Amino acid sequence: MSDTTAQKVDSRHSPRGPDGQKYLASGKALAMRLWEDQQPGEDDGFHTRPYETVGFVISGRAELHVEGSLLLLEPGNSWVVPEGARHRYQILEAFTAVEATHPPAQVHGRDG
Repeated sequence: MSDTTAQKVDSRHSPRGPDGQKYLASGKALAMRLWEDQQPGEDDGFHTRPYETVGFVISGRAELHVEGSLLLLEPGNSWVVPEGARHRYQILEAFTAVEATHPPAQVHGRDG
């Protein structure tokens, strides 16, 4: 029998990850997280992740460098970073976005 449990997450009480992200609703195959008011700062360099990410910009601007391409992310934009793609984000102005990851980024230490 499949799990039919519904859940609600109040972001005011959500745990935070090591980079300041708030963990939102999470299922077995998909998870959401919120990046609030991320500030321009040091570049964390290129990296890859063992999950696919889709995101939506709420406010601010950032550059997303993915496998040789440059995407300017602004309010109302959404994006995809494929699993294993070499990428980095450069915050240009205070940035708030929601991301979903598949499989869930925070499971088994994938988030770092």
